Amino acid sequence: MTASPDTRQAGEGLPEVHVVGTGLIGTSIGLALRAVDVDVSLADQSETTVALARDLGAGRITGEVDPGVVVIAAPPDISPRLVLEALERWPGAVVTDVTSVKQVIHADLVRAGRALDRYVGSHPMAGRERSGAISGRGDLFEGRAWVLCPHEGSDPAAVDLVERMARATGAATSRLSPADHDAAVAAVSHVPQVAASLVAARLEHLSEQALGLSGPGVRDVTRIAASDPGLWTQILAGNAVAVGAVLTEISEELTGIVEALTELGREESVADAPGARAVLARAIAHGNAGHARIPGKHGAATTAYEVVSVVVDDRPGEVGRLLTEIGEIGVNMEDLRLDHGLGLPFGLAEVAVLPSAAGPLSEELRARGWRIQD
Repeated sequence: MTASPDTRQAGEGLPEVHVVGTGLIGTSIGLALRAVDVDVSLADQSETTVALARDLGAGRITGEVDPGVVVIAAPPDISPRLVLEALERWPGAVVTDVTSVKQVIHADLVRAGRALDRYVGSHPMAGRERSGAISGRGDLFEGRAWVLCPHEGSDPAAVDLVERMARATGAATSRLSPADHDAAVAAVSHVPQVAASLVAARLEHLSEQALGLSGPGVRDVTRIAASDPGLWTQILAGNAVAVGAVLTEISEELTGIVEALTELGREESVADAPGARAVLARAIAHGNAGHARIPGKHGAATTAYEVVSVVVDDRPGEVGRLLTEIGEIGVNMEDLRLDHGLGLPFGLAEVAVLPSAAGPLSEELRARGWRIQD
């Protein structure tokens, strides 16, 4: 991984960072910080896990530990205890946890009655469906949001130090109160997980023939459904109020859709069930409007890309050759999705580019012998 000049600058002068918990996030933090030459030490309750993180290059597990920042990268149910232990063990260190719920962690810490001026909650908005140290990536946070959630008693210098550390991983930082953070992630992270899991659960008992019809739509919707049930039970329980509020709104809309579909199922002519179709159309239209608000590349406004669908033979090196030739043509690829044909020796590479580049790219690829699906 090659760090950007801004990331390297953020990492300059950072004190030792001690990462407690070497799963996906903890290992990735270590890898990112080591890439900008920050001294990182590692700890985990599993000797095998921490040794693997070390072997992957995320930091060291030997020598003196005298951190300026301690990162608790552990599940929500044990994070408060680990935060308190770190505050006591290293009285000169700033401590942050990176769990995806913030109010419940802060409330547990307040109940302990300790001084919390050196504690700053934070949350990197990055992850993968795969877990564990082996899935760690040094570029996991590159260009992704990392939210700092200082409380009323947080020392401003502590907040600034955690922010510098987050920017040193390549993340784009912002600040929210713990309450505002939990409300936001309920809508953009926690409810999507529930929705993906519910949709995927409908597939469990489908026939093989029915599953064989799966396309990119169901794959996109269910991509995160392979997440860890134990961890997500903790996350959802820790943000129960905010998640419940969003799901209540969705439940009310779903009830309206079910009622509309029931009416349509009873109709005997196109003139029956007046108003039912409007319910369905509004649901899709409101989804369009919400989707259009999702930030695009580098956090900018969403750009409407055009997709060039290229037929790719199912043999080694073909996708790599396609990407190389797109680079040679001089077109910047904004996104790529591969869709494999059912039982066929080829698939489709859906290449998203700016609309102005779609026509020239299609023509040039055809000239080079690629099959373009119109």
